[in-house]
Amino acid sequence: MGLNYLTGKKSRMQIKENLFRPILVTKGRKTGKEHTVMLRAVNHNGKIYFSRHKPDGDWFQNAIVNPQIKIKYKDKIFSGNAKLVESEELNKKISQLKYPGEERSKEKRVAIEITLNE
Repeated sequence: MGLNYLTGKKSRMQIKENLFRPILVTKGRKTGKEHTVMLRAVNHNGKIYFSRHKPDGDWFQNAIVNPQIKIKYKDKIFSGNAKLVESEELNKKISQLKYPGEERSKEKRVAIEITLNE
């Protein structure tokens, strides 16, 4: 469930789009403070995926160390848990979905998988 920014009430709205640009909120692995970044995300088989070329980005490392994350999208806040995608096949699929028809869809990437809380 999402939390409406304005009312603070839970919403049954789920993320319907297959490709979208939310704000990912992680907890800093060193500071413990919230870290926000707008990223392109993929919604696939009921999970949300974020990817990058290398696992050296702050948001990526934060999500691995502190897997409880939030996603802000369309005036809602969704909470969930992140985990590293270890399947090369799934990483390739996420890249293809993230960059449809683009040459960079063939580049090797690493991804995190988000399971949203109910």
